[in-house]
Amino acid sequence: MKFIVSVLLVMLLSFVASLYLPWWIIAVVAFAVGAFILQKPYLAFTAGFIALLLLWGGLAWFISSANNHILAHKISILVVQNDSPFTLIFITALAGALVAGAASLTGSLMRRLF
Repeated sequence: MKFIVSVLLVMLLSFVASLYLPWWIIAVVAFAVGAFILQKPYLAFTAGFIALLLLWGGLAWFISSANNHILAHKISILVVQNDSPFTLIFITALAGALVAGAASLTGSLMRRLF
């Protein structure tokens, strides 16, 4: 139950905070949730990782599909040398997921330290 609450809390707070603050606020949110909700470190990492993988992947897909992936086609050719907007969306989601997972893991380990 803590895992699901942690995932939902990271997703919700990251979304709301990202509306007004820079992108890296996801790390602060994931750190805080990882520190306040007591879980094993691997579960804290997984919760942060899954939360931002779903959030950023969903947001990137939603924004890209609004214009039929026109910009994503062009950027994917530059970034991955392949005309695959879904690969670009996955890379975007993976970047956010790794940041949030590492921050959540750090928060969980800091709680254990004190």
